[in-house]
Amino acid sequence: MNTPMPSAIAADPVTLSLREALALLDDRITGRVLIPGDPGWDDARSAWNLAVDQHPAAVVVAADADDVAQTVRAAKGLGLAVAPQATGHNAAPLAADGGLADAILLRTHELRGVEVDAEARIARVEAGAQWGDVVAAVAPFGLTALAGSSHDVGVVGYTLGGGVSWLGRSHGLAANHVVAIELVTADGVARRVDAEHDAELFWALRGGGGDFAVVTALEFRLFDVPVLSAGMLLWPIERTAEVFAAWSEWTGGVPTTVTSVARVLRLPPMPELPPFLSGRSLVVVEVAMQEEPARVDELLAPLRDLAPEIDTVHPQASAELLQLHMDPPGPTPGHGDGMLLAELPPAAIRAFVEAVGPDATSALLSIEIRHLGGMLAPGVARAAASVQGMPEPGVTAGFDAGFLMFGAGIAMPGNGDALAESLGRLFSVLEPWRGDTDYLNFAEHARPAGRFFGENLERLRAVKRAVDPTRMMRSNHPLG
Repeated sequence: MNTPMPSAIAADPVTLSLREALALLDDRITGRVLIPGDPGWDDARSAWNLAVDQHPAAVVVAADADDVAQTVRAAKGLGLAVAPQATGHNAAPLAADGGLADAILLRTHELRGVEVDAEARIARVEAGAQWGDVVAAVAPFGLTALAGSSHDVGVVGYTLGGGVSWLGRSHGLAANHVVAIELVTADGVARRVDAEHDAELFWALRGGGGDFAVVTALEFRLFDVPVLSAGMLLWPIERTAEVFAAWSEWTGGVPTTVTSVARVLRLPPMPELPPFLSGRSLVVVEVAMQEEPARVDELLAPLRDLAPEIDTVHPQASAELLQLHMDPPGPTPGHGDGMLLAELPPAAIRAFVEAVGPDATSALLSIEIRHLGGMLAPGVARAAASVQGMPEPGVTAGFDAGFLMFGAGIAMPGNGDALAESLGRLFSVLEPWRGDTDYLNFAEHARPAGRFFGENLERLRAVKRAVDPTRMMRSNHPLG
């Protein structure tokens, strides 16, 4: 007489097999494995952008690098992909169209270690480290990292995508200053790559994104920035055209010691904002200037002649730069995207003002244009590396563009269409000045890989085939 099978097994033996395998993985690792329905599942699968809804087959929260290797080996045996993620910034392309349904979402956000070799001016950071962790660790030594504009941006994702910092025009992309990368490849093997060891993979990782391996640690250079002034100049939004025209002209004459951003802000009434910002619509210029105060005053004179309502530019330590851009202090639902601009002539400024200025009906909260050039130009970066005896930059050495634009709004129930329309209108009017490539970290929607890597795409794909022939590694911007 046959014994009836339990209904759960009879109904879905494949799911039970996967559950068993994941339970075994949970027993082997120091971290934890979660599957749909487990306590903490929704928190574990959440990205930084709370508007992104991630639905992986399972989540592994790694506690150390060995957990990463164990997870990759288990995924390979199960025929699953692996999607590494620390904070989950720029997760929208990864989660779109069920992109995680056959993947283990490998969260590395608990690996927050930072080690500083002050004499060598090198930092080693683990996979989940955020820029706030790094800045706090290096500041006591009087050193500066090429950090992002927000404290809770993950260091690894930011750097693999390139990394545009407040010191970018003088120092170049953060990726250009990586000296070694620790990772686990699709075969589950832990490796350390640098300019002498697996140089082709080292080249691909620096600006090529996360499509090659799970990075468990980065080592990169730190810098001595002896003098710095930074802050913002603020005007009512009615002066957008005047301010952007003046700023654009001003950027043509400033030295590479100056990095700046011009932006339009439409801020909702929020108690956490100071009164001069809360509920207001504004045009702002933010600056970081590695110059003595007297020279700062001289350089800023053309902008100060516009009589800003608020002027916060002052001498400061580089650690204060994390507050300059006023990014949200934590996870936020958002909708945004970016594009590189070859140039910003008067006609482009007029189109920009029509789309987001005082008379526009834009639903976007922040629309910014960052000044590039200097060491952010790829030819300049490569020449500097050769002269200074540094490793040749990776696949993304810089940008053949003068400016970088990004627009975003807070996603709330009922405003999705308005955000999409506002962003679409902004992209449409600036299309005539669009650069030939896009910046990986500012691309919040899927696009062809050729838009990021141009003529380097086939070389990158060769690296991908060599280290991940079955395309097990999953990233937000795959090579295709």
